[in-house]
Amino acid sequence: MTEEEVLSEFRNCEALLEGHFKLSSGRHSAYYMQCARVLMDPERAGRLAFALAQKLPRELRSEITRVVSPAMGGLIIGHEMGRALGKEAIFLERPTGIFEFRRGFRLEPGDKVLMVEDVVTTGLSSREAIEAVERDGGEVLAEVALVDRSGGEANLGVPFFPLVQINFPTYADDEVPADLAAVPVTKPGSRKA
Repeated sequence: MTEEEVLSEFRNCEALLEGHFKLSSGRHSAYYMQCARVLMDPERAGRLAFALAQKLPRELRSEITRVVSPAMGGLIIGHEMGRALGKEAIFLERPTGIFEFRRGFRLEPGDKVLMVEDVVTTGLSSREAIEAVERDGGEVLAEVALVDRSGGEANLGVPFFPLVQINFPTYADDEVPADLAAVPVTKPGSRKA
């Protein structure tokens, strides 16, 4: 899938939003990629996961024993990546603010994990999820995401393969331009700010 084909998938289901958004990272933006909307169609979600799987080097794909994603955002695309790779897909939750496996999910010692996210902005959630996998005895080989909003700046500590890279400007609380600050803020992400 080309970058334009991926963006077309987002536009076709009204998943590219404009307004004033406070992102899960705590930063502000005039644009938001609502991956839940792009993934609500199972056929589309499957196409995107297959395209993501094709981004991974063949030798890396063969090493993966488990797919892990952080809830909520990574849940659907993580499941579809498991399907695309023929691997079990499990997810992390943070009921107390720290990622952990629940619902009977666990890693086997030495599991080689592919981390799957919907969007990466600063990489904070990804790094926290990677730490949780390592605490439970797994090794994260790489991460994939539908969207890299970091401008290639996110350092996850593992190889990173986004499907598309978007460079919408983001702002800290004290950097928000006046025209954006005049628009009521919406917080669509899953992390409490």
